Amino acid sequence: MSDTASAVTPSAPVGWGRRRRLLTWLVVAVALAAVLFGVWWLIFAGKTVKTDDAYVGADVAQVTPLVAGPVAQVLVHETQAVTAGTPLVILDDSDTRIMVDQARAALGQAERKVLGYVANDAAFAGQISARDADIARAQSDLDRARIDLTRRQALSASGAVSGDELTNARNKFAEAQAALAQAQAARRAVEGDREANRVLISGVSLAQNPEVAAARARLDAAQLALYRTVIKAPVDGIVSKKQVEIGQQVAVGEPLMAIVPAWEAYVDANYKEVQLKKVRAGQPVTLTSDLYGSGVKFHGRVRGLSGGTGSAFSLIPPQNASGNWIKVVQRLPVRIDLDRKELAAHPLRVGLSMKVAIDVSGARSP
Repeated sequence: MSDTASAVTPSAPVGWGRRRRLLTWLVVAVALAAVLFGVWWLIFAGKTVKTDDAYVGADVAQVTPLVAGPVAQVLVHETQAVTAGTPLVILDDSDTRIMVDQARAALGQAERKVLGYVANDAAFAGQISARDADIARAQSDLDRARIDLTRRQALSASGAVSGDELTNARNKFAEAQAALAQAQAARRAVEGDREANRVLISGVSLAQNPEVAAARARLDAAQLALYRTVIKAPVDGIVSKKQVEIGQQVAVGEPLMAIVPAWEAYVDANYKEVQLKKVRAGQPVTLTSDLYGSGVKFHGRVRGLSGGTGSAFSLIPPQNASGNWIKVVQRLPVRIDLDRKELAAHPLRVGLSMKVAIDVSGARSP
């Protein structure tokens, strides 16, 4: 029994020493991890704010017709990439071509009408010259009748001229006066007609004449309507939401398709309000997408913060001043512009999920 006890007793301190060493190493490891975490926190933590509540967006262009008509051709298909100015849809232009022909004929008619005004002015000038000649003749006849009347009146006292002759001289004088007045009135009438005609043409050229300009404007409107029967892409992008087919009767403003400018996409990152203390416009941003994975990094800049939270702009905004209230951390959209070269190399689509990290290390606290 004594031999056994003596054999077991020395081994006890050896086991406790091993445990103490293990415990010591554990404490050291925990302390080292705490120190490393503290160093990491001081160096890295607080210098970025992250969220995965972020989605790709773009200023989508709606394609709508500016003139009504039946669809003659649809030149693109869903998902097709197009450039600005590419024809998308062609409407039947039969009616608009007739409108152009009618407007062109009306313009020619207006031009000839104005040229007629010019010709009338020359004709009125000739009539005025003729009236001047009539006035000169009437004035000559009046002078002759006055002289004849004066001579007979002088001879009537001596009885050398009969009463009938004197009466005839007086009548001729009166007739000469009436003829002169009539010739002068005829000249004034022609002058009035000429002035009325000149109002229509004076001060402007043929092209600037109001009647011609109005007719030309109607022709321009008809030609514009004809031009608009070819509906073109307003921006570079990808055809989406196509809802137009051949033979369809479309109305002005009816949505036909959308063009998504994928190479000008941006990201709206919905950050919690408690994360936005140091976020400023212009800060650098690193992003990854679920589409390409963490191996593809996108870079961008903060454009700015939205003017209100998502709930504030919802269809039915929350009424926090009524009923029971539970505080919910709100999210505010942050608009981020992306590098176009990176978008060209790795295109994104509207609505895709993104992970966003904003570098706020250079921001100053307010």
